Amino acid sequence: MRHDLPQSSQTLGVDLRALRRARGLTLAQTAQALGRSVGWLSQVERDKSDPSITDLRQIAAYFEVPVSILFRHEAAPAHEAGFIVRSGARRPMGSSVAGLLEELLSPDLTDDFEMVHSTFQPHSCIKEAVQRPTQEVGYVISGTLEVEIGGTAFSLNAGDSFRIRGEPFRWANRTADPAVAIWVIAPPVY
Repeated sequence: MRHDLPQSSQTLGVDLRALRRARGLTLAQTAQALGRSVGWLSQVERDKSDPSITDLRQIAAYFEVPVSILFRHEAAPAHEAGFIVRSGARRPMGSSVAGLLEELLSPDLTDDFEMVHSTFQPHSCIKEAVQRPTQEVGYVISGTLEVEIGGTAFSLNAGDSFRIRGEPFRWANRTADPAVAIWVIAPPVY
């Protein structure tokens, strides 16, 4: 059965609107913060105007996301768009800071959650705890991942899962092998 999507889910405009809405921001608030008109932002969100690379960098900085998430990505075949993400067509996310490589598993950024494939490189960690107004669940596919949630440290192996509900957290992979996890975040942060 085919469900028609209201708009192509593979566009910058759709992703930008989803980022703005996930943060509870209006067009006016976002346009003002970017130093642009509401009309310009509306045109970008409706894919009627293409922002410059400078605009994309400013938008990414404002939303605290990597600029790569805003670049056009490989479009899925029409019958799969909005439903399927093939392994070779995942969108890279994050900045690979601290040895974390992330890829979006969700077809786009328009859902109430996002699903991310996370690879934690050997001997990598984040030093400062992260705290976000989200609920997050992770499932370790392979390797060993140390997760500190609300000040309590846990060592997780393949098959283990965890939940974070707004607590400060950090992670580390202290082994010589990569650790891979599936991470679900609501609302989306990328």
